[in-house]
Amino acid sequence: MDARYEERASRLGGAVVWTWTGPRGPARPVLPDGCMDLLLWGGTLVVAGPDTHAFTPQGADGTGDASCAGIRFAPGTAPALLGVPARELRDRRVPLDALWPGARVRRLTERIDAATASLTAGRWRLTEATGAQTGQRAVRYATLDLPSNLADKEAFQRFARPQSTPFWSLPNQIQRIEDAGFASTAYRLRLQQLLATPLMFAAMSILAAAFSLRLM
Repeated sequence: MDARYEERASRLGGAVVWTWTGPRGPARPVLPDGCMDLLLWGGTLVVAGPDTHAFTPQGADGTGDASCAGIRFAPGTAPALLGVPARELRDRRVPLDALWPGARVRRLTERIDAATASLTAGRWRLTEATGAQTGQRAVRYATLDLPSNLADKEAFQRFARPQSTPFWSLPNQIQRIEDAGFASTAYRLRLQQLLATPLMFAAMSILAAAFSLRLM
């Protein structure tokens, strides 16, 4: 399989989310760009400091495919977020748990899959949930409650209003809303309305033309 690299804008201003997937083997050097990255590599969160020379990743040898994901911060923004001066990470790759408390980092790397999730007062209730963490066995729960200070209306209000969502973004917005467990009726109606608008204008033009011909 050929190597594949993709990136997209992050919700954090100036940051870019990127993913890389490709065959294991001799790694290519990464050229310096003055940025810092937070990487998820092999289930471990690693901070990549600003490089002053090309960096060649290690540990990519073997068979099969490898993958990596990360957030690239704009120059000057990562130190404020991580609480570490950039000069201390220059030309280094440091595990995040060496900079932050281990318990905090473990919460970031933990993953919980569930059959259903519902938001109620003060909690998320998950059913048939499975919790997995790097280096540990998976734990299964019939039901699992996670504390939350998010209310139903507040969560829904975080989505853009149907009228302010661009046409080309509506399908993805509908998918996001449904994945979050909310009704997307208003967004689907808006999409159908926009799809029907050109046909409506065409029909009006035909009727106007027919009416004009009758007057002649």
